[in-house]
Amino acid sequence: MAFLVDQQVNLLDLCSPLQTFETINQFSEHGERRYESLVVSLHGGLITSSCGQKLMTAPIAALDDFPLDTLIITGGRAGVEHNEPAQLIAAIARLAPLARRTCALSTGVFLLAAAGQLTGRTVSAHWSWAHALQQRYPDMQIDSDRIFIRDGTIWTSAGMTAGLDLSLALIEQDYGHGMSMRAARQLVMFIKRPGVQSQVSVSLAVQSSGDSQFDDLHAWVASNLCEDLCVSRLAEKVCMAPRTFARTYTQRLGRTPAKTIEAMRLEAACRALENLATPLKRIAAKVGMLSEQTMHRAFKRAYGI
Repeated sequence: MAFLVDQQVNLLDLCSPLQTFETINQFSEHGERRYESLVVSLHGGLITSSCGQKLMTAPIAALDDFPLDTLIITGGRAGVEHNEPAQLIAAIARLAPLARRTCALSTGVFLLAAAGQLTGRTVSAHWSWAHALQQRYPDMQIDSDRIFIRDGTIWTSAGMTAGLDLSLALIEQDYGHGMSMRAARQLVMFIKRPGVQSQVSVSLAVQSSGDSQFDDLHAWVASNLCEDLCVSRLAEKVCMAPRTFARTYTQRLGRTPAKTIEAMRLEAACRALENLATPLKRIAAKVGMLSEQTMHRAFKRAYGI
């Protein structure tokens, strides 16, 4: 597994997946390593990250003697604000077809696109760079909502913490769902997110409203979706009269409590639906939608499906 970095690399894009794969190595019972990782740059030597830390790298030529299974191209400010180095692009164009799978995290997608590997593909991109990416490379379809996307042998992600989710998906592809979940627990992740998960969750969206009065309530709701979340119950949690709570909530967040709860339940249902073995009836009950019919109507109303 090779991590390709350049100057101004985003440390989360590198360290999150690097630690995730090393976590899997720690589970080995007989000392064998499931993943061997190598961090490379164009010429090797010290690379300066976007936050000023120095990283020692091997030259990209070292991959000529390295069994390249997975190539991960990290993101950072370089490659977006500046022209991509021609030598680096040529190296990616040469190496990507040799790897079993190639991944681009965050703005690393610019490098992979410049290397001609994304023509006609559907890719994920960090929401703040999606427009610039589409203008520069109009011959691919960009989804700036999903946290990661697999299109054939190409994987792309929004980067940052989404690199954790993509890494777990790669582990699941290699060693199964159980090993992926074991790694997620070891990393103390709140939830293992599927690729269809939005880059901005419902909980984060309501927290971003600029009013923190109901943050604790939203956290409690997210952990108790299967309960009866009527207005009177919610009002009790924040020590307000039901009518005062409903009016205040709507005024401050721009949506009713019922709309927020339905959105959170739909988001939880989307995550649960990735496990195809779970019956719809059980998913509906788990997220508090009472019945399959209720869930069907909610999906139709929200997503048209």
